Amino acid sequence: MRPVWRTLPRRALATAGVLGLLLAGSTRLPDQAPDEELGLLVLRVIALVGALGLAFLLDDPARNTSAAAPVGRVLRTALRLGLAAPLAAVWWTTAVLLIPSAARPHAALVTLEAAATAVGALALATTAVRFTDFAEVGRNTAIRLGSVAAVMFLVPSRWGLLTTPEDRWWEATHLRWAVLLLLTLAICTAWTPEPLKRRRHGRPTGA
Repeated sequence: MRPVWRTLPRRALATAGVLGLLLAGSTRLPDQAPDEELGLLVLRVIALVGALGLAFLLDDPARNTSAAAPVGRVLRTALRLGLAAPLAAVWWTTAVLLIPSAARPHAALVTLEAAATAVGALALATTAVRFTDFAEVGRNTAIRLGSVAAVMFLVPSRWGLLTTPEDRWWEATHLRWAVLLLLTLAICTAWTPEPLKRRRHGRPTGA
């Protein structure tokens, strides 16, 4: 536990956490409370900011030396998640409560979106760890996640993930969010263990 704690990307996680809470708190500054649509937009941006922080969670400067350790990647990753998940849950709850009640969207549905976004970031990071030898994959993962988020803004509401409660595809959208969450969880589960063949300098070697 102690070595894992020392290698956590605390700076990235803290920066994302502080920025997210500042965004949530900014909705209380205007004299007039924002409407629900703006509250939903702010929470989606906060969820993305949090996911960008989690993109760095699997960064491990000691990865190349810890690969031969008796403690496998599954346990090391589980320890990282065990340390970060409770803090992330408290952070998200605080952010939601900071949004004025008049502007706060359906908490369960927006939390589903946040969970899928966070696990999506972890799935991208898990894929990078699985198929590369880089010790720190967070920066490239954050870039990829930001690119995916930018593309989603361009997808029409009928097929996209960013509808509003007034949109007739609101419920169908959250079915897609649920499918995305299950898919990214499956990716994390399947690709977290070390492969049978290790990679060195981009080339597979014997098991």
